[in-house]
Amino acid sequence: MRLPETILIRPLITEKAMNLQERRNQYAFEVARDANKLEIKHAVETKFNVTVEKVRTINVKGKRKRLNTRRGMTFGRRSSWKKAIVTLKEGDRIELFEGVA
Repeated sequence: MRLPETILIRPLITEKAMNLQERRNQYAFEVARDANKLEIKHAVETKFNVTVEKVRTINVKGKRKRLNTRRGMTFGRRSSWKKAIVTLKEGDRIELFEGVA
């Protein structure tokens, strides 16, 4: 197993993620693109000392962006990334998120 720091890139702190946290005890993370559900579960459990019940993953496609350069209009693309939504056992909390909402 890899280190949790290499699997969990950053927590996602968005309005939708905060609603999931309050209503369903679910937390969202940006994770490594090659990480699988078992690795994500193990990383969250070891890093935050909680019990994970379920992991859902989503591959987010990078958006196409228009760029103005000296040579005229060109197009680029943002990087694609992977999102994980982790459901915790009832009563468990991740302290990192407390006080953010």
